[in-house]
Amino acid sequence: MNYFNVGKIVNTQGLQGEMRVLSVTDFAEERFKKGARLALFNDKDQFVMDVEIASHRKAKNFDIIKFKGMYHINDIEKYKGFSLKIAEENLSDLDEGEFYYHEIIGLDVYEGEELIGQIKEILQPGANDVWVVKRKGKRDLLLPYIPPVVLEVDMENKRVQVELLEGLDDED
Repeated sequence: MNYFNVGKIVNTQGLQGEMRVLSVTDFAEERFKKGARLALFNDKDQFVMDVEIASHRKAKNFDIIKFKGMYHINDIEKYKGFSLKIAEENLSDLDEGEFYYHEIIGLDVYEGEELIGQIKEILQPGANDVWVVKRKGKRDLLLPYIPPVVLEVDMENKRVQVELLEGLDDED
């Protein structure tokens, strides 16, 4: 079964079994809602167990969650550094023009017919996502996911068509 990252447990929160999660999903409200089922993976990326979310709230840049049946800090302290993942079968369908991160990572990036590189990671610094493009012999390129830059995402041919606006590529 395939699993996809939705967050990382970075610390405990208080004494009542809450955990601070650094979210890596655009769907935090859905992924961490009460009753949602996720998989817990240890720091070696090995499956540990399935968990059910008992509660969720936002605090600063973190999602604060609690697992069903674990209501004390002693129950959850051992999970610091662990990852939360969703099983592929639990992914919901997206609207036209929307993509899951795992679908974007690995796509080839082209400007015109010139291959620029391959998307290796997606960052969420604020207003819009930033796609990190690995290039040969150059530093990684940071592409903001905005209409004037990302022109087309062609999932069938596994390629992204972009226009590098002035100032995006500081190595030119």
